[in-house]
Amino acid sequence: MTDWTQAHEGGCRCGALRFRLTGAPMLTSACHCTGCQKMTGSAFSLTLTMPAAGFALLQGEPVIGGLHGPVAHHYHCDRCKSWVFTRAEGIDWFVNVRTTMLDAPDDAPPFLETWTDEKLPWVETGAAKRYPGDPDWSDWDRLTGEYAARA
Repeated sequence: MTDWTQAHEGGCRCGALRFRLTGAPMLTSACHCTGCQKMTGSAFSLTLTMPAAGFALLQGEPVIGGLHGPVAHHYHCDRCKSWVFTRAEGIDWFVNVRTTMLDAPDDAPPFLETWTDEKLPWVETGAAKRYPGDPDWSDWDRLTGEYAARA
């Protein structure tokens, strides 16, 4: 299990963007929406939902890619185009960091999976919780509490 008492660093593929995470994630998840499938070129995207205070950009200037609307801002490296993190419009208390952007991402399996209605039929993540779309915000405290109890 990842030791979240230690800081963890990561960055984009080319290294132009670097970040540091301090503290434990609130959740780990996999999103199966077709948008994430297209942006990752894979079956799903992996996310660490971090408290905003636990995310620090160390190097580089990200650019917005993917969605350009009012709901979410997907931040990418302008040089290599890696999708590094997401911030939700009007919600400043968390940042969704792509798990695979960590220097050592292998120990943060998804606890939650979303948009399973759009999931490719052969994909299995082993996540404990599944939602056909996004979870209702009223489930947030319960989900983060269950995740914290497991971690």
